[in-house]
Amino acid sequence: MTTAQSGTQTENSTFQRGHLGTMSLLAWTGDPEQGHDMPYLIAYPLGDGPEGPEATHQALLTVIADAGLAVDGQLADVTGSAGSPVKLLVEAGQAVLSMPHLNAQCPAPPEWLTAIEQRGHAHFLFATRPWPEAVPGRPVTEEMLQSYLGDETTLATAAHVLLPVSKLRS
Repeated sequence: MTTAQSGTQTENSTFQRGHLGTMSLLAWTGDPEQGHDMPYLIAYPLGDGPEGPEATHQALLTVIADAGLAVDGQLADVTGSAGSPVKLLVEAGQAVLSMPHLNAQCPAPPEWLTAIEQRGHAHFLFATRPWPEAVPGRPVTEEMLQSYLGDETTLATAAHVLLPVSKLRS
């Protein structure tokens, strides 16, 4: 398993972004030799918003809804939808996520970039459950990732989207 992560910044708008607290973005794949080469991307909160975890959760539900996504346990496939407000750009070894109220980027591991090149899309999870242990700038271990994503609450309270990848044109 390979991962990369970075912090994010929110866009300027009337949206109460202060309720989000720290958001982070993480890119990873499973073990390609085991046949698990799906490129995954997760945006998640640390849960450190000044108004507390409930305000963070509500703010994230607004971000998700404003992006046309849902927390319903279903994988939304927007690979054929040019009009999706959620965009994934991969350039210079970075995964760049753009959506209403939120822009983020993180370095992408080589295996993730290879999987993106082969598949042309990534499975994006927008988590609403805080993950305070996964602080930007500190490594996320495979055990940490499995523990967070293995928790049914994490998966049940996240939006799941199959995103097409875009690249800058030369």
